[in-house]
Amino acid sequence: MTLALDAAAQDLLFREARTANTFTDEPVSDEQVQAIYDLVKYAPTAMNQQPLRITLVRSPEARERLVNLMSDGNKAKTAAAPLVAILAQDNEFHHELPTLFPHFPQAKDVVFSERPAREASAAMNATLQAAYFIIGVRAAGLAAGPMLGYDAAGINKEFFADGDHSVVTVINIGKPGEDAWYPRSPRLAYDEVVTTV
Repeated sequence: MTLALDAAAQDLLFREARTANTFTDEPVSDEQVQAIYDLVKYAPTAMNQQPLRITLVRSPEARERLVNLMSDGNKAKTAAAPLVAILAQDNEFHHELPTLFPHFPQAKDVVFSERPAREASAAMNATLQAAYFIIGVRAAGLAAGPMLGYDAAGINKEFFADGDHSVVTVINIGKPGEDAWYPRSPRLAYDEVVTTV
């Protein structure tokens, strides 16, 4: 065995894990979400940036606002999921760098003084953090249904009116329901991806 994780953990996180399209009505608690975040916050990012922001959509009013901004194929499952999270990037993350990256506190002003540089870095690192979050959801024994089919400008206006945050993805979270999975799609083989130079 060449991996430190046992086979059951590998299955839970990767081989058997799938994007869920239906969920049971079992609720997802704040304690579960906190446990997920407290695990995945340790995953690496460039210069220890922490641009990911998570908005839990719990109220019926907020859920309706979000559903109206989802593409037609995502509306019903977003309306029915036990929990929906909007994952966004904080484009002003650099203010936290003196604390998060203390051996180069000047990075806030030297590297990230310009908004375009911050937005590009926030996009890459918040996307990394979103992927870690999905793995964390799986580690909690839940299924995640990440989606990109939505009106991004509408979500940004509706949920992030400050202009400093931008949606990265919307994720349905819960216990998988009946017929939750599409057939497993193919993956590329090692030799199609990896080269040695």
